[in-house]
Amino acid sequence: MVVYQSSELIASSDFAKKFGSYLAQIKEHTLDKVAILKNNHIEAVMVSKEEYERMQEALEMIEHRKIYQTIEERTTKPHKVISHEEMLRRLDIDANELRD
Repeated sequence: MVVYQSSELIASSDFAKKFGSYLAQIKEHTLDKVAILKNNHIEAVMVSKEEYERMQEALEMIEHRKIYQTIEERTTKPHKVISHEEMLRRLDIDANELRD
């Protein structure tokens, strides 16, 4: 869970009026993030371009690790090859119906 300081919680109406000021604070790293509130609920978060790109790279790295783990699991587990006929039998498919 992300923790927000009170200075990072901004009402949407205030954010709209002072967008330039908040943008400058984010760019200058005076604020790490700005959470935009609507009806006292966080609707969006503004971060710097650099922070956003860093988060995207981290997500991509996690996705790559998951793909690698899946490949590792599938290539290291023993597997059994079954014939086409056996697959059809297990799935209760009549091969003649496929020919139509």
